[in-house]
Amino acid sequence: MKSIQIIFILLAALGLSNSVVARTVGMQMTMKGYNGDGAYAAVYLTDANGRLVQTLSVDGRKKKYQKHLKDWKRANRSLRFDGRTGASIHRNRSKNMVVTIDDKYIDANYFIHIDTSVEDRRDAPSEVVVPLTSQGANRAVSGRTYIKSFVYRF
Repeated sequence: MKSIQIIFILLAALGLSNSVVARTVGMQMTMKGYNGDGAYAAVYLTDANGRLVQTLSVDGRKKKYQKHLKDWKRANRSLRFDGRTGASIHRNRSKNMVVTIDDKYIDANYFIHIDTSVEDRRDAPSEVVVPLTSQGANRAVSGRTYIKSFVYRF
């Protein structure tokens, strides 16, 4: 009888450990030397159809400017926050962040997006879009407007 209980306990533990697997992902975003104030940025994860899976980070505390993060706002109609929030990011500065992402999203056709906006300047929706893959880790990509480089690491 005890051996059956032990088997059930082991099977339950194995089942739980496989169902809740997540990875710590380090990210670094470096801003260009643009003219203007600090940038607002939303870093978020979408599926292949552009549906929001998780908001990883939103930078810039004034809610009135968050509406300028257009693709994130469109995907996130309720403006819910799953991730961290912080101050805006200034030119020539870097922001490092650590987030937790379920393993099921890695190498599975999911994408990291970054929208940026600077007060009195143009908005840059989906300035960076990179697939969340093992191959893409440690590879810096350039943004189109305000982001000099973005890289993620496992």
